[in-house]
Amino acid sequence: MSAQKRRSDRLMLTVPLRVQGMDASGDKIKADGRTLVLNRHGAKIQLAQKLATGSTVRIVNLTNRREADFRVVGPTAPPTDKGGEWGVEYVSPNEDIWGIRFPPTEGEVNEAAALLECRVCNSAVMTRLSLVEVEVLDSSGILNRLCEHCDGRTPWSYAEKQLIMDKALPSEPRVEPEEGGPEKRRHRRVALQMPVRIRDYQGGTDISKSDNVSKGGFSFVSEKDYTVGAGVMVACPYSPTGQSPEVHARIVRMRPVPGTNRKIYGVSYDRESRR
Repeated sequence: MSAQKRRSDRLMLTVPLRVQGMDASGDKIKADGRTLVLNRHGAKIQLAQKLATGSTVRIVNLTNRREADFRVVGPTAPPTDKGGEWGVEYVSPNEDIWGIRFPPTEGEVNEAAALLECRVCNSAVMTRLSLVEVEVLDSSGILNRLCEHCDGRTPWSYAEKQLIMDKALPSEPRVEPEEGGPEKRRHRRVALQMPVRIRDYQGGTDISKSDNVSKGGFSFVSEKDYTVGAGVMVACPYSPTGQSPEVHARIVRMRPVPGTNRKIYGVSYDRESRR
């Protein structure tokens, strides 16, 4: 489904709402927030509390007092001190608490389709997606879905083009190729260590140092676990005493450091951030 088609089914509108359910820590919440974007299948909402991906919450439209159950698809922006943004979709597709009639769409009314890859076992599946799931994938880069091979919920992202051509899927996560290897680098990398900050879409913050830097991104070492394909916000260089502009980026490679709990991660700036 094209971006233009998806935008035709989205409405930027602020609606006050109340969210009831469990937060990411498992505590009961009854918190007020607002919508940022509406569509026929759900909404993007802003809330001070962190929500658990995959959980079900009750949302009340404070304007007309209509309410319904929604599934939390995932974050659409890294949390800040003002709260976070979350994609939610109706549990029952026949619900409507906004009181807005959206125009009918051609073809599949409520689903798109994409080739997704499990980032644990590397299984590739052509998957039906709701518009809210597409929104979360486009922003955070990761969806938590049930994997039959892993027998549980695992992180999924868009499958890489190379994966489609492989006859056998690799059993290990992609790792950064050695310098001078067969995969030619798009940008020349220089060995440069500088402070960097990485913020993920679950609210985590990591202060580290770059290992090498290029115009397209950088690599860094961390003990934290990042999923290849996940979206992050990065500041490179980072100054704790001054303003450090952040840009959208994505974790594209991982290589374990033998004998330690650390991993070397490769970060690629999003195209919009390079403009």
